Amino acid sequence: MRHAARDPDLFGTESLTDLHKEAAHCRACHLYKDATQTVFGEGAAHAPIMLVGEQPGDKEDLAGKPFVGPAGQVLDRGLDEAKIPRNKIYITNAVKHFKFVLRGKVRLHQKPNTSEIRACRQWYERELLAVKPALVVAMGATAAQCVFGKITPIGKNRGHLLDLTENTKALVTVHPSYLLRLPDADAKAREYAHFVSDLKLAFEYIHHKEKAT
Repeated sequence: MRHAARDPDLFGTESLTDLHKEAAHCRACHLYKDATQTVFGEGAAHAPIMLVGEQPGDKEDLAGKPFVGPAGQVLDRGLDEAKIPRNKIYITNAVKHFKFVLRGKVRLHQKPNTSEIRACRQWYERELLAVKPALVVAMGATAAQCVFGKITPIGKNRGHLLDLTENTKALVTVHPSYLLRLPDADAKAREYAHFVSDLKLAFEYIHHKEKAT
């Protein structure tokens, strides 16, 4: 089903549990037709950090949970090095259904387009209002487009704390799957270290913010 405009007075009063249940029946775009299920965000209800990825992959589509596949393993390792406990943050995706093309029996990931990102953005917006994080980390170009509502290049925005709302900052970095695709071992190590440094910046910002309050 498509969703009508909602009463602005209700924004921020919805629970993540209720959002999760509603999103399970989302028909805002065509991607639900081939996906196994909606893969909603998960994590701490009022986490200081919200991580936003692109979309669920094959493993996530089957499990119904975000970042449980190979990219999730890279993310977990990076979070551990940055001293960010995964169970203390909230993790979601810009698009909640797996977009793929079949090659024999293999489902190959396809990048969501702008109309699909726009159709799904309501869920990110409502998650943001429910969680109220101090920092949103957009991982990859699709996530950045969702978070900022427009195409936002990673290269020139990376490494800077950007204003998102009056009470929320944003940080842009690469998606963990990008690190998996790098064929050169040296480049992979270098880019992974850069990714971890971005996560450490997120940790330092939240740490200093919590000390100041």
